Amino acid sequence: MGMDPLGDLLDGVRARTAAFCRAVLEPPWALRIADRAPLAIATPLRGHAWVVPDDGAPTLIRTGDVAIVQGPGAYTVADDPGTRPSLVVHADNRLTTFDGRDVTAEFRLSGNTSALGPRTGTGRAGDSAVVASGTYQVSANVNSRLLSCLPTVLCVPGQDVRSPVMAMLAEEVSRDEPGQQVVLDRLLDLALVATLRAWFARPAADPPGWYRAHGDPLVGPALRLIHDDPARPWTVASLAASAGASRAAFARRFTALVGQPPMTYLTHWRLDLAAEALLHSDDTVGSIARRVGYANGFALTVAFKRVRGTTPRQHRHGAAALG
Repeated sequence: MGMDPLGDLLDGVRARTAAFCRAVLEPPWALRIADRAPLAIATPLRGHAWVVPDDGAPTLIRTGDVAIVQGPGAYTVADDPGTRPSLVVHADNRLTTFDGRDVTAEFRLSGNTSALGPRTGTGRAGDSAVVASGTYQVSANVNSRLLSCLPTVLCVPGQDVRSPVMAMLAEEVSRDEPGQQVVLDRLLDLALVATLRAWFARPAADPPGWYRAHGDPLVGPALRLIHDDPARPWTVASLAASAGASRAAFARRFTALVGQPPMTYLTHWRLDLAAEALLHSDDTVGSIARRVGYANGFALTVAFKRVRGTTPRQHRHGAAALG
């Protein structure tokens, strides 16, 4: 049985091993997040935090709220928007001062817990915040559909995340048992799904076309067929027949809900999958082409160049050069 479009897009999102931590923060505190992660999640287990993007308004997250932050640009998390950061968080939870001195070892307490903030005793007992956070690997091509419809920082109130996963995360991070990292990573994956579900379910939400279309009795099944078997030689007629609709009615409804005609959507989905495979496998252009529905490498190259303005080989080599 196929996944829904949100499931398809999140299937390429994975919590990055060892990038989940619980920080005990004594006020005043502020952390500069410069780990270049494309996507991060944070929830205060106690107290509150402000997420301050460099070019956006500060967002307050209270105890139990869940924030999702889009990178890879740097941003600040603090007890107050006006607090100046004293530490910089890099990839793999490495900590430095602003002049670059590595201080990771000074703050690591045990397992996935760090104690951060001034040691001067200015913070009163009970004032400390406890913030759990994690980062994700994002399959950029496929998930650009998802990320492009989200704000840089989104916050879902705790009561709206109808899932026990946040409580399970809070409990698991305080343990130090075999297999803990695997459990934390999978819980983080579930936390992201639960948070995005809650975000799209808000009364004020304007979810993207593909998300709304998933629940449509005509278009939803067709989207699942395209996602499950992109290599099949789909036509508007065959998709309409699978949905039990006339060709014209199906095409009209698909375009209205998704924002693209069926064949345009199919082409873009195939090319997104091909772009992903080019970056994350050594398969030949020809074998990737056949896997996503093109007869050969030449046919894929023509479509890739027309839609993306570059060839599959240039896409692969350009990414390798950047890496």
